[in-house]
Amino acid sequence: MAFPSRYRDRLMGLCEGEVVATIDYESPCLMLYPLPEWEVLEQQLVKLPTLNPQARRLQRLLIGHAHDLQLDGSGRVLLPQPLRDYADLNKKIVLVGQVHRFELWDADAWEQARTDWLQEAREEGTPEELGGLTL
Repeated sequence: MAFPSRYRDRLMGLCEGEVVATIDYESPCLMLYPLPEWEVLEQQLVKLPTLNPQARRLQRLLIGHAHDLQLDGSGRVLLPQPLRDYADLNKKIVLVGQVHRFELWDADAWEQARTDWLQEAREEGTPEELGGLTL
């Protein structure tokens, strides 16, 4: 997978092209973190109480599926097969920027999820907490 050039330079400057990929435990996609962002998240996950079954499950899923990746000279990374299988990644993929991380989706799964989320947003309306947000 090749990162778009607008992200490539920033990733090289921020983390020398080192990223960590893991699964999203709620959606069929992958999450890719610049190494410094992943290290912060990993420390938070490690501090969760391991006797809490939900916390332990989250640790197992996110840390257990984490893979260190390195951008090559062309801004590409090789995604491990187990991660590609989890997200059902085929020829067409969508990279979605999320401020401190990226989500990587199969294009068809992304379109379906986006359609579903838009429909849910229309039906549920705007949460009160977002009432003062100006877009």
